[in-house]
Amino acid sequence: MRECHVYSEIVPHSVSVDEITRRDPAGLILSGGPASIYEPGAPDCDERIFRLGVPVLGICYGQQVMAQALGGEVGHTEKAEYGKTTVSVADDSFVLAGVPRETQAWMSHRDAVVKPPPGFNVVASTEICPVAAMEDPDDALFGVQFHPEVAHTPRGMDVMRNFLYHACDIAPTWTPVSIIDESIEAVRAQVGSGKVVCALSGGVDSAVAALLVHRAIGDQLKCIFVDHGLLRQNEAEQVVDTFKRHFDVELIHVDAREKFLGALAGVADPERKRKIIGELFIRTFEEVARGLGDVKFLVQGTLYPDVIESGSSTASTIKSHHNVGGLPEDMQFALVEPLRKLFKDEVRSVGSELGLPPEIVNRQPFPGPGLAVRIIGEITSERIAIVQRADGIVREELARAGLESEIWQSYAALIGVQSVGVQGDERTYAHPVVVRAVTSEDAMTADWARIPHDVLEKISSRITSEVRGVNRVVYDITSKPPGTIEWE
Repeated sequence: MRECHVYSEIVPHSVSVDEITRRDPAGLILSGGPASIYEPGAPDCDERIFRLGVPVLGICYGQQVMAQALGGEVGHTEKAEYGKTTVSVADDSFVLAGVPRETQAWMSHRDAVVKPPPGFNVVASTEICPVAAMEDPDDALFGVQFHPEVAHTPRGMDVMRNFLYHACDIAPTWTPVSIIDESIEAVRAQVGSGKVVCALSGGVDSAVAALLVHRAIGDQLKCIFVDHGLLRQNEAEQVVDTFKRHFDVELIHVDAREKFLGALAGVADPERKRKIIGELFIRTFEEVARGLGDVKFLVQGTLYPDVIESGSSTASTIKSHHNVGGLPEDMQFALVEPLRKLFKDEVRSVGSELGLPPEIVNRQPFPGPGLAVRIIGEITSERIAIVQRADGIVREELARAGLESEIWQSYAALIGVQSVGVQGDERTYAHPVVVRAVTSEDAMTADWARIPHDVLEKISSRITSEVRGVNRVVYDITSKPPGTIEWE
């Protein structure tokens, strides 16, 4: 939806009709899902949403829910359909207008609609699926069994645009310029004349958040950079230098390395790490802010995926992001989060529109807890040094190979085991390092990067030769899902 320049939000299937009516959406989409509609406790929705007069698009499982609620029939197909599938399209379809009569689409299902509800036309089919798409244009109800939202469905965006622009009559106004204007207005309304501090990390999220808020309130904002000792090699110095060159905002640099290292001593559980770091961040900001007068607000670069993965009403907790699930309940600040509704690609677009240089806008994502979530087990100064040096080698070699622009995120992680090796003709018992590199668009899903073997060989050779305490390098080829981008 966002790629079509239409604002959208994710809500749970259990959202009430009254809540939908209160929010007054221009359209509703029922997403796909892994369950069978016949499973006990399978996700469902209130069938009254189909009588609200709001256009509805059901995708995969969503089409099946729609069909079942409106009197159609859902059953098991003779064979499951997974992956690219040829779809035959009717020439008089509303939602498939402009799509060739034969097109490729991405399927992932075993159940399917075998009989559409009364009043619906079948507008697409496959060899296995008799109702690959159905529609009732008079009531603005549409369903597709395939996934138009994925890149593997080449004409899927046509389906999305037909639904959004024509069925829902929405103009494509969700653009970087409109996001900036709305954010500035919202910040001014929230903050008024109050004093504000910004948690600056040097990454694109906090940089864009800081610049947006500065555009809104000017000198009411002061930025605080807390060096927790868990940054990448030479990163603290780079953050301060970059900020001074590109920002006309006061920066307060806090060296809190010993404080964080002490608080994390002996802690191995990843959720505890995140919560300790999240609380200590806030306590550090509170301490600094007390010297600045009556500071009421804290700016954070929280993104929409942070909120979703930290366990919103729409998803289970995948991991507590330190700036969401790790925040203390009794902090003295009200949060200002101008990016909270945005995905990473949208943040980059906004940053470019604001005039941030490419070295900031295109910077790889880096987790707020830093290397704490790239060191499995206890955090020690020795283990931090190992990861910093190994990570530096990974980034150097990928840059030397010209692969930086192709990779969303890359790093080295230290896992909590040791392995036998041979170095200098002697037996060693040292640490393996995991190299992780992924490609992605928005961090909600990711695929492992196909780095050439000679580059991997160079990375491995350098790490085992140059990083004391490491005798083995492995490459993580897990996508998200089932893994996450970070190891913890």
